[in-house]
Amino acid sequence: MLSHQRAFKRPLLTCGDPAKELFSSEMAVLAHDNSPDPLLIYANATALRLWERSWQEMIGMPSRCTAEEGAREQRASALQRAQQQDAFEGYSGVRVSRTGQRFMINNARIWTFWDDQGRNCGQAAAFSSWRWL
Repeated sequence: MLSHQRAFKRPLLTCGDPAKELFSSEMAVLAHDNSPDPLLIYANATALRLWERSWQEMIGMPSRCTAEEGAREQRASALQRAQQQDAFEGYSGVRVSRTGQRFMINNARIWTFWDDQGRNCGQAAAFSSWRWL
């Protein structure tokens, strides 16, 4: 959450118990590692509901699989832009759930997150606006 503060100059959440608040937030929050084919390392309850997956199904899944094959190039461009700028705000794109249900996410924030030594650990995304297609 400090990486969000650093990237956007505002906190993602303001609360006393950030881990609990983040997981139960109405905003969807996901994160992937920085491996060549990034794997999801976090998804909060809202993201799990949207993608219709359990924690066990979602964590470790290639993050590219959150989007339909035809939307992956646009998604990759947004991630690259966020990587180059440290953060990107205003992303919209189509995603697909485990059962094939399509939904449009709107005004997503994507940012790079860092460890305590300043090393890139991956990227995270958060959004609170979506609609089923």
